[in-house]
Amino acid sequence: MCGIFCQLSLTGARCERDKTLCEYLQRRGPDSSRDITITGAPSSYHCLFSAHVLHMRGHLTTQPLQDDVGNVLMWNGEIFGGLPVMPEENDTLVICRKLSSCTAPSEILAVLSAVQGPWGFVYYQKAGDFLWFGRDFFGRRSLLWKFDGETLTLTSVAAQIPAPDRSNWTEIPAAGVFWVDLKEVERTGSVCFEIFPWAGTRFTSPTNENTSVPIGCSVVLNQAGLELPSPVCSLNVSLPHEPNEAEKHPDSHPSVGDLVELLRSRENPAEVNRLMDVLSEAVRRRVQCLPLRPQDSSPVSDGASVAILFSGGIDSMILAALADQHIPSHQPIDLLNVAFRQQEPKRQNESVKKQKKHKNRDSRNDCVPAFSHFDVPDRLTGRAGLKELQDLNPERRWNFVEINVTQEELQQMRQARICHLVHPLDTVLDDSIGCAVWFAARGRGVIPEVEGQRPFSSAAKVILTGLGADEQLAGYSRHRVRFKTSGHEGLIQELAMELSRISSRNLGRDDRVIGDHGKEARFPYLDEDVVSL
Repeated sequence: MCGIFCQLSLTGARCERDKTLCEYLQRRGPDSSRDITITGAPSSYHCLFSAHVLHMRGHLTTQPLQDDVGNVLMWNGEIFGGLPVMPEENDTLVICRKLSSCTAPSEILAVLSAVQGPWGFVYYQKAGDFLWFGRDFFGRRSLLWKFDGETLTLTSVAAQIPAPDRSNWTEIPAAGVFWVDLKEVERTGSVCFEIFPWAGTRFTSPTNENTSVPIGCSVVLNQAGLELPSPVCSLNVSLPHEPNEAEKHPDSHPSVGDLVELLRSRENPAEVNRLMDVLSEAVRRRVQCLPLRPQDSSPVSDGASVAILFSGGIDSMILAALADQHIPSHQPIDLLNVAFRQQEPKRQNESVKKQKKHKNRDSRNDCVPAFSHFDVPDRLTGRAGLKELQDLNPERRWNFVEINVTQEELQQMRQARICHLVHPLDTVLDDSIGCAVWFAARGRGVIPEVEGQRPFSSAAKVILTGLGADEQLAGYSRHRVRFKTSGHEGLIQELAMELSRISSRNLGRDDRVIGDHGKEARFPYLDEDVVSL
């Protein structure tokens, strides 16, 4: 993973980076940094490429990566399938070699569409002076853009500027791959992007209908009408022949008995096993594609290589159980559980006062459980989930990290860091989720022990997240409401909408927030093979 930055000056003026933005990029990629500048002839444009790398695969490879003929690549991605990558190889080198051999746009599209895994990239193609950039089908890696009339900027993350000088950063839509002819930009003095959309998606020019396109720029379909082959199969819209008992009574509360009945049916066990097999492979790819260990290092390490955003819910429990199958038992796994301080209920205060008032009486019948400011629902389910995992594999050290956040620290870090990472998204929900994910990914908390609490800070670079499970498996309460009102057809429409907008609502934000700690988010539920089931 890395923080990538590209700035194209149409006037040939030297590019300048904002100091704060540069700091955010460096936090994403603390292991190496490099700049490369390309200048048009004769000094018609000036293009700065800057990358900051977090070493995750094979041997450390500094970016931007420039080949022998002058092509420049910045790759913020992971190849988990589709293209062969040996354990000792770095996937940036693999992609660079593939792209360097391409002479036609169709060949570049074939390389990119073959990649299974998250990516965001910027690629300068020397032959023809072309600039390519874009995000994967789901938008699992952040890439922002803005244009101020003379300068086009692309970046993984940006700093929010207070109004009225608020910058007009927007997320590059994960609608396809974009291409700009720098010679044409020089000739016309304007920026027109050609898009190569994903096949199966209906492209409508976002210039007029979508505010994500920078003001002063335009987007048109590429002249050849080329498309990127879709990395996933079309959504399964087939309906069951008849509803089961739970579906016949959608107002009833689901029970263990409903699940047992579901598994007894003839078709479902095979479907469940198939899903678990594919999801298990998706987890394996993401927990075993790690930096090479030094040859002189001990095979038994005190630090975990993998952490999981862990609420104890079914999505994070499944990830933990599957990760347990693919990570050697002598290696710990960090379970990151965040809780924000809650106020003591009024009734609790009154009970405490009453006990103090009658302290000389035998008040055993009046005792109330001790109140904990951080025993929020996710903390309680997380502890219950930990117990199940310990029973599942008692040999493994499960580091259940209780991350307790006070209101004072929340306000401080929200203003200093998190608001910039969530930007350009700006809803209350974005702020709420962004704060929770940022503190969880930081991994700084305590581990409960018999003697008390031990301070702990997770050093795992890989963080598994359950994002994508609810969107595909109808995990939100609104999905039950839609099913009650519109049946299976309505539910399928709702899930299709959820998946189509996940790139603009969730993934870029979470990549920016988790990447701020020099860690990489990985999304097993959004593995191409899992989504294609």
